[in-house]
Amino acid sequence: MNEPQTTALSDTSDALAVAREVLEIEARAISDLIERLDQDFERAVALILNCKGRVVVSGIGKSGHIARKIASTMASTGTPAFFVHPAEASHGDLGMVTRDDLLIALSNSGESAELLAIVPLLKRQGAKLIALTGNPRSNLAHEADVHLYAGAEKEACPLNLAPTASTTAALALGDALAVALMQAKGFTRDEFARSHPGGTLGRRLLTHVRDVMRTGDNAPRIPHTATLMEGMLEMSRGRMGMTAVLDDDGRVIGIFTDGDLRRTLEKGHDLRTTPIVDAMTRGPRVIGPDKLAAEGVEIMERNKVNQLLVVDQDQRLLGALNMHDLFRAKVI
Repeated sequence: MNEPQTTALSDTSDALAVAREVLEIEARAISDLIERLDQDFERAVALILNCKGRVVVSGIGKSGHIARKIASTMASTGTPAFFVHPAEASHGDLGMVTRDDLLIALSNSGESAELLAIVPLLKRQGAKLIALTGNPRSNLAHEADVHLYAGAEKEACPLNLAPTASTTAALALGDALAVALMQAKGFTRDEFARSHPGGTLGRRLLTHVRDVMRTGDNAPRIPHTATLMEGMLEMSRGRMGMTAVLDDDGRVIGIFTDGDLRRTLEKGHDLRTTPIVDAMTRGPRVIGPDKLAAEGVEIMERNKVNQLLVVDQDQRLLGALNMHDLFRAKVI
């Protein structure tokens, strides 16, 4: 009865040991790249920055998967790029590439026949070539305008055959290229958001307070001359758990919340005669309409509140923001 359990525990222990060794080998492969980086990396960045067309990334097998990811990362960080399968390129897709484009070719061996078959055609029409290989003496490295070492001294595979550490190194080097280009171009948060309009990142970066705030009668408010009873009724009508308190010029001087109401009742104040200014919270948290909605989330979370008043530069009330509004807008 206990034998299967003992075996399972032993297998788990072995699996953890193998996993740690794999991660150590792959981490070492990336660390080794740091020491190898030199002026060739700078030359590669300069070539891409000066490219009048687009960056075409290509590779086959595991290198092809990494090439797709590099192209995707570049495209989303300000460097127009796309992936072309080298085998398909030999059957018509090469027409996607123009003389103004630049090819980044990935091959651990540097001898992938499918890549070597298209390189002369691309070079003939004037396209530049950056090669990422694990073999600086390979044919692909020799044909390249710039060669970047993207290999590993040892694969994490116990047979030292399956691309593991080498693909991790190539992926990391591709990220380094993309980020270096992104910084060189001064790529901004707004530009990033425009490349990701459909996802959570886009919503967080594109949604402003004015897009989700409640305005007009939907933003509860009362004058500073109101009583507690009037404040309670307005808070109930607005269904936000609060109401703004305004001076004669419409400027925010305080906020009256459910918590303020409970504390007032505990003290035994008369709701009908007690002025709202005696129970409200002065100096409430506010935000401008042009701020990102994500900034509103940060203010709420940091101050442990569920509402923010939206004001202009003169502290006049423009609207109100509630945590539930941000949930509905999927900013959170």
